[in-house]
Parts: sequence; structure tokens; C-alpha cells
Amino acid sequence: MTEGIALSERGSASRRLVRFARRTLRQNLERLRHSLQKKIVLQRLQIVRAEVKHFLTPRGRQIAHTERDRTTYIIGLFGTGRHYILDLITANFGKRAIYVIEGLRCHPAPTCLIYSHHATIKYTRLFQSPPELTGRLLQSVRSGFADLIFVYRHPLDSLLSNWTWLRTYIQKPNRGWGHDISMVYRNTEGLCADLERNFAEFKAFAEGDGSFTSATFPGPRFLSFAEFVEETTLFVECATLSLRLEDFMIDPLKEFSKIVHVMSVDLDMNDLRLPRPKTEPYRYRTVAASVPRFRAFIDELDAETKRRIEKLGYRIDGESCAT
Repeated sequence: MTEGIALSERGSASRRLVRFARRTLRQNLERLRHSLQKKIVLQRLQIVRAEVKHFLTPRGRQIAHTERDRTTYIIGLFGTGRHYILDLITANFGKRAIYVIEGLRCHPAPTCLIYSHHATIKYTRLFQSPPELTGRLLQSVRSGFADLIFVYRHPLDSLLSNWTWLRTYIQKPNRGWGHDISMVYRNTEGLCADLERNFAEFKAFAEGDGSFTSATFPGPRFLSFAEFVEETTLFVECATLSLRLEDFMIDPLKEFSKIVHVMSVDLDMNDLRLPRPKTEPYRYRTVAASVPRFRAFIDELDAETKRRIEKLGYRIDGESCAT
């Protein structure tokens, strides 16, 4: 009976992995259409194979690693550029890149695995790995056999990106998962016009109204903007390495070298030609100038949220105050 249950669970896991592999392929094809490197797509096919093999491996089996390896967790909240970082790793880390796994799992010892996902420290919310799991990951970081690399960007840019992403998926699920601002709107003017027309919906989303996603995604609601900012500051305080997406727009080689150093990867940085993120930094400033109600929303943010944004190295007008 127990064996039958185990086989059933393994079959269920296999089906989930097949669905995951198909979704990953769809995402890769979408990225290829938008001129991302073919090399990244081919590497990601290898990653899918490695993920299937890894998740079908019985739990508890020791995973080979070198003395320098530590399990790496690359975490970012929604709309922060996590996949851009993964693309850089996938394209440049060679064989080590096949150990990239979309998802999170704790290990009692160091491994060569590179996990990546969304997660929260305090709030249980839609699309985020729960605080209980994050707590175990942080314990492994404190124990010295894992590293946590956290990716973030200006929260107001993430807010606009997440609103666009979720409302587009809810309205047109057949378009798949890949629809950021640049894929939905031809220019920022289109985003501004849509925001003006649907500002009540946007404000409800920013305030964490569960009805925004409940019909399509039953269960926990999405993070409110205040919660999003709080979670970001909590991760920055405990991450091994925190990376701002805007800094990659200035000098991607300098920022990527920080990842290489933390992960102890033997890589010749002189031969790297790294693309900058394909997104507009501080886009929200243009939107605020064109949509008065969005400007008022920013002005009316509570004092604690504004303080946390400044603590992250941003001013509310979008200028960086980090050195």
C-alpha cells in the first residue's frame, strides 16, 4: 500500500515536472522572439533536464559538490529582474549552469545547486514561497553552507510591472506568463493611458485587495505595496549579497562579478560581454508626471513605507541616493 502511494506521488510529481518543462519552453521561445541569446535558450533546455532528474531523485541522497561549493539561493520578489540574473548565469557559468533549479529546497549540507524563486520572510502571499521555507533557507545561510543572493529594483517600478503582469494574465491567460510592460505596451504613453482609465483597479491592487486575483488564483492574495517594500528591506538585511537591477544598467560586468565572487566560480571576466537589462529605469517618474492620480498615490504613501524606500537606496523621485 505504501509503495503504491509512493508510486502515485512520483507519478504526480512527474506530471507536474512535465507541465513545468512545457511552461519553461514556452517562456524561452517568447524570449527568443524578443532577441535574447539563443545560447541562453539552449542552456535552459539543459536546466529543465537537470531539474527533472533532481526532483525525481529520492530525498536524502547526497549531492556531489566541491569544497568551494555552497548551495546558492537567488531570490527576488515579483517584478525585480530575477530572470535577468538567471539569464546571465545561464549564459556564462558553463556546466555549473545546469544546476540552476526553479524552485526552493533546503539541504542539510553544502551542494552545487543554484535555486531560484520568489519568497517572503514575513507574509504568506500569492506566488511566493512561504516564510516557513524561507526561514529554513536563512538558517542554512547562517550555518555557512548556503548563500542568498537577493535582487531588487525601485519598488514603484516593480509595482507598475506587477500590476501590468497580473492584469494581463488574468484578462488574456492564453498569452502565457511572459508579459512585462515592454511586451504589453508599445511605449510608456500606452501604460499611462491604461493606468488613467483603470486607476481604481490599480489602487485596489496596490492596497492588497484580494478580489483582484481571487477569481483566477484562489488562496492567498498578492502582496500590497507596503508589504512588498517591507519584504524587500527584510531580505536586504539578511542576504549574503543584495543586487539592485538599476546598477546592472550602469555597469553589468561590475555587478555580475559580485555574483561570481560570492559563488566562488572560476570564470574569466575579461571575455564577458554582458547585456544590460531590457527595461527602463525609474519609469514610474514618467508615469507620475503624466498621471496626476498616480503622483498623488506616491505623495500619500505612509511615512514608514517612504522611509523603507529611502533605506533601500532610493529617493521617492527615483534618484538613487546610494554611493
